[in-house]
Amino acid sequence: MDDFLYLFRGGEGRSLSPEEIQKNMQKWGTWIQELSKAGVFKGGQPLDGGGKVVAGSKKLVTDGPFAESKEVVNGYLIVSAKTLAEAAELAKGCPIFETAGTVEIRQIRAVMM
Repeated sequence: MDDFLYLFRGGEGRSLSPEEIQKNMQKWGTWIQELSKAGVFKGGQPLDGGGKVVAGSKKLVTDGPFAESKEVVNGYLIVSAKTLAEAAELAKGCPIFETAGTVEIRQIRAVMM
């Protein structure tokens, strides 16, 4: 089994009511529990909206990242799967699709130290 990173981007831009937020969080919890029961969930967290960007040879530090709301990375998960296709199939259960978000899936390469 290999490890894959799910990067969650976008999602609904409008403000959600407290009830909608609660319902959405329950869907996420259910999906993650299903991945855990299947033995493929390795970890993950939501990400704060702010941060810093360090760039260039002068290592300039600026506020950011700034992107269109549909491009903002909101969180990540790490799962185990046999193939990229299997990891993509597992991602289809993600609640982010109900709010027009996307899941980018990347295989994590093993690094020999």
